[in-house]
Amino acid sequence: MDTIKGHFKLTYQQDNQLISLVAIDNPFPYNPLIDGLDLLLLVVTEQNDTLKGIEHVRINGERVQIRTVSPAALEHWVTGGENRSIIQWLVRGEILLDRGNYLMNMRDLLFAFPSSIREQKQLSEFSSFIRTYLQAKQDLQDNNLLDAYGHILTALNHWAHIALIEAGLHPELTVWRQMRRFNPGIYKLYEELTISPESLTKRVQLVLLACEFSVMSKMKSCCELLFSILGSREEPWSVLELQQHPLLVDMNIDLSLLLQKLVKRGYIGEVAMMPSSDDIEALELRYRCKSE
Repeated sequence: MDTIKGHFKLTYQQDNQLISLVAIDNPFPYNPLIDGLDLLLLVVTEQNDTLKGIEHVRINGERVQIRTVSPAALEHWVTGGENRSIIQWLVRGEILLDRGNYLMNMRDLLFAFPSSIREQKQLSEFSSFIRTYLQAKQDLQDNNLLDAYGHILTALNHWAHIALIEAGLHPELTVWRQMRRFNPGIYKLYEELTISPESLTKRVQLVLLACEFSVMSKMKSCCELLFSILGSREEPWSVLELQQHPLLVDMNIDLSLLLQKLVKRGYIGEVAMMPSSDDIEALELRYRCKSE
C-alpha cells in the first residue's frame, strides 16, 4: 500500500491547484468507513472543476477510491452532518501532501472542537432529531409500526449524537459503543427499543415519551446558534434571510420546522408583516428573539 500512496503522492505533487492529499486505509475487510474499497484518497483542490467527484481505480491489484473535493465542500461535510465518515477520515488519515498546513490546521480544529463547530453540529443533529421523532409519532398514529420503529431508532441515534457533542466529543460511526460509556441512560433506551421483551408498540411508545421530554429539555441549548443569529439585529428575519446566513447556508437543517417548534414553545416571536409583493392579503411571517 505504501507503493500506491507514493505513486499518487508523486502524481498530485505536480498539480498546482492541489491543497492537500490524505490517504485512509481500510482497517478491516468490508468495513464501511471507505465504502468497502482498499484505500481512499481524499483530494482537496482549489480547482473549480470538481466534477470528477468520486473515481474508482485499480492499481497493483488494490481498489482505490479517489474523492475530489473543494475546501468549501469539505468544511460543509464537517459541519453539515451528511457525511458521517468525514471526521474519521480526517483524524485517522495519513496526510501525504498538505500545502499551507490546511489539513493539519483542520485536524487541530477538530481535536479542539470549538464552541462554533459544536453549535453548528448540535443544531444540525437536533433538526434531524425533531424530524425523525415527529415522523415516528405520525407513523405510530397511522399504525405503520415498522416505519415508526425505524424512525424512532434514527431519532434516538441523533439524540445520542447530541449528548456526545454536549460532552465535547465527536460522534463516531460506532456511536452506541461510545454511549455505553458516556451516557448509560440513553444507551438503556436503545436496549429497551431493540432487545426488550415488550411488544414493539410498547417499546416505540416508551422511547417516544422519552424523546418528548428531550425535545423540551434540549431545544433551547441545541438552538443557541439560531437564537444568536435572530438576536443579532432588531429587525425580524425572513426564512430566506436565515437560510442565506453564512453560518446556516451550508447546514443540512429543517429550518421551517425548527422555527415553528420554537414559536410554539415560546422561545421566539412570529411577526406578520406587509409583503414586498402586491398581494396585500398574504402577510409575510418573520421571526425574532423575544424580549427578556
